[in-house]
Amino acid sequence: MGSAGDGNSAYGQKAFKRSKSHFADRVTADARDGWPVEAGRYRLVVSRACPWASRAVISRRLLGLEDALSMGIADPIQDDRSWRFTLDPDGRDPVLGIRHLSEAYDRREIDYPGGVSVPALVDVPSGKLVTNDYQQLTLDLATEWTALHREGAPDLYPTALRDEIDTVMAEVYEDVNNGVYRAGFATGQEEYEEACAGVFRRLDLLTPRLARQRYLVGDTITEADIRLFTTLVRFDAVYHGHFKCNRWKLTENEVLWAYVRDLYQTPGFGDTVDFDHIKRHYYQVHSGINPTGIVPLGPDLSGWLTPHHREELGGRPFGEGTPPGPPPAEEQVPERGRP
Repeated sequence: MGSAGDGNSAYGQKAFKRSKSHFADRVTADARDGWPVEAGRYRLVVSRACPWASRAVISRRLLGLEDALSMGIADPIQDDRSWRFTLDPDGRDPVLGIRHLSEAYDRREIDYPGGVSVPALVDVPSGKLVTNDYQQLTLDLATEWTALHREGAPDLYPTALRDEIDTVMAEVYEDVNNGVYRAGFATGQEEYEEACAGVFRRLDLLTPRLARQRYLVGDTITEADIRLFTTLVRFDAVYHGHFKCNRWKLTENEVLWAYVRDLYQTPGFGDTVDFDHIKRHYYQVHSGINPTGIVPLGPDLSGWLTPHHREELGGRPFGEGTPPGPPPAEEQVPERGRP
């Protein structure tokens, strides 16, 4: 998710195009880009409002990387310098000592294109941004950080299933993950209708697949499920109304509603979701779409904790592994953000 300020008032006024991650260095076991996997060296900066950042939050929890990779949580409401640390004492990230994530970007490169986005991996010793490549970051957490995974960590990107996972993720990205944004930020009727139709066409195609199997690929949770979940969990709260993806609500699709509840109730998923941050960010920051800044009261969140019966389809959420433990106290979602 990109920068704030004038860009947010421009949403809905100019054609939307998601910029590629400008900083694409990788943190790997062999340090091929100069960044070795090392416990305590990096800080993951996220926003709980952002679906792209939420992928990294979930992966980090499922893999048990909390002790090895610290996490900073930005305020869901940006200012003209984008993501800021006003949730922390004195408005500074306690590890990096900065007020705005842009300071880590500036230490890496001045006048960089693409704005300030999360998730961002920052090198703590130098204070420099390492990467904002949201597509690669979680894959590397799953495959390059294995030496630091918890005992019982699941294999989120199993080698034998990678081709199928990659295909599913590419389709979901184009039509769903990014499709809701193309619909929401469309500047013309035809552009909007094409994007919105694509969202629901893909969801309609995913429905029979998920009616017969518990997870998207194989019988365990993979990276593909994480990426679909972060869009679906926001669907009724913001994409249905704010982005006009309103052919139907997720709660009206029996299969997808059960699927996303199953994941939500799985440790590492729902315990990272903050509906308060999600709603306030979208409705208050995107002033080009919602100039009043009014945040709607709904939807009712109580249904998220109701039985889903997906276990009847079989499947093993963590494969040969085990569920993660509870999140650290300082990372728990406040009461107001939960059902």
